[in-house]
Amino acid sequence: MLKLFLVLVQILVIKMILDLIVTKTDDGYFSEVPSLKGCESWAHTEDEVLEKSVELVKFYLKIDDKKIKIDIARKENESKVFKIIFDK
Repeated sequence: MLKLFLVLVQILVIKMILDLIVTKTDDGYFSEVPSLKGCESWAHTEDEVLEKSVELVKFYLKIDDKKIKIDIARKENESKVFKIIFDK
């Protein structure tokens, strides 16, 4: 019975997925989360801009240090679209 309950709890966890667009500029990288107004960042490297973007998303949505996964979805010219995935 306990195993069934744990399986049901895992199924009921809702995932939230946000797009993160990272664009290479002349002097670094610019990022934005279009669904969160004003959630934009800039950094010298792609890794830095990804870290800053995750921190901004945590701040905007008041998320604790939950596990956040970032996956690349596609590349478009000078931009890359990532998916930020976390439990709601």
